[in-house]
Amino acid sequence: MPSAFRLFRAVAIAEAFSWAGLLVGMFFKYVVVGNEIGVRIFGSIHGALFVLYVLAVLAAARSGRWSLGTVVLGLVCAVPPFATVWFERRMTRRLEPAAPLAAARAESV
Repeated sequence: MPSAFRLFRAVAIAEAFSWAGLLVGMFFKYVVVGNEIGVRIFGSIHGALFVLYVLAVLAAARSGRWSLGTVVLGLVCAVPPFATVWFERRMTRRLEPAAPLAAARAESV
């Protein structure tokens, strides 16, 4: 598995966790206590991971030669909560059938 794809996977999952933290922070801010510390902390983390996710999608797309449609879908998945995990799982399933084939080719050489 290429290192760009491993980075993409890690960032996609981290971005989803940051969404969860931001949503919890928003719940506490608007429903429970009216304190915005959770939004301030998780908002910054989520913003940084959002940008890193976009860069990771572009790096993985270049490394894996993804189609333009796949790249656009990956970028769009950064917007709805937790969609990055769905996209990461989708792309991992696409790569998994190729892994045993690549290993078999490497052994035969």
